[in-house]
Amino acid sequence: MNKIGIVLKPDHSHGEETFKKLSSWLSDRKKKIFVIDPIKNKTLPRIDMVIVLGGDGTLLSVARWMAGNEIPILAVNMGSLGFLTEVTLSEIYSSLEHVFKKEYLEDPRMMLECVIERGRKVIKKPTVLNDIVVNKGPFARLIKMEVSVNGQFVTSLRGDGLVIATSTGSTGYTLSAGGPIVHPSVDAIVLTPISPHTLTNRPIVIPSNVEVRVLLKNNEASPVATFDGQGVFPLEPDDQVCIKASSSRLKLIRSPYRNYYQVLREKLKWGEEAPAARAV
Repeated sequence: MNKIGIVLKPDHSHGEETFKKLSSWLSDRKKKIFVIDPIKNKTLPRIDMVIVLGGDGTLLSVARWMAGNEIPILAVNMGSLGFLTEVTLSEIYSSLEHVFKKEYLEDPRMMLECVIERGRKVIKKPTVLNDIVVNKGPFARLIKMEVSVNGQFVTSLRGDGLVIATSTGSTGYTLSAGGPIVHPSVDAIVLTPISPHTLTNRPIVIPSNVEVRVLLKNNEASPVATFDGQGVFPLEPDDQVCIKASSSRLKLIRSPYRNYYQVLREKLKWGEEAPAARAV
């Protein structure tokens, strides 16, 4: 691990200071540093690993940009919750020491490939790590869609929308919509309705080796699609959103001394007692 790329979250209050300290620390260890900007850089330099300084949103942007380049990523949390960016700023140097000693785990994460078809044309083809969300636009109206899996009809859905998530994304938007938490080592696709009009429409977990198709029906809800919660793509009636597992995976560098359940406990505050109420 001698050629190291660094991605810094733009406009972070402590970002530049952290970047300078990290760059100096790496230079002292004879590492070659590449500053990467996913917006400006169209190609990825030949590097051994990437350090992402930011939150989960920054990592999701990098994951989509790096799709197809299975270079391991060390994600450092400079954001808020940080399910994916589990390394804290105080742990960054000790974590890198372990990496340079090859004392780390590579955690491959399944990604989703999305194709949006309008008529016979493909008009959008993003790859995501967390989820694709098809939902209503700014108006308080129901969206109407038909969902099928491998050509088999599943349901007609009326509601605010549908989240199609990976197991990694199961702790994101789909969790807020009532979906289950799925261990990231499980290759699965989670379908979670958002505020369905029919209350029997429930989340469902399906295998990753299938194709999900969402057909937009005639409606006035101005539906849109979002990819990992970033960017809005307007949809039209009869558009089809097709989702399947991507052939590429994201490789996260993880500590062998921290497990997934520990991360869940820390992030979701499991096992913590609520503070006692104060007497008035």
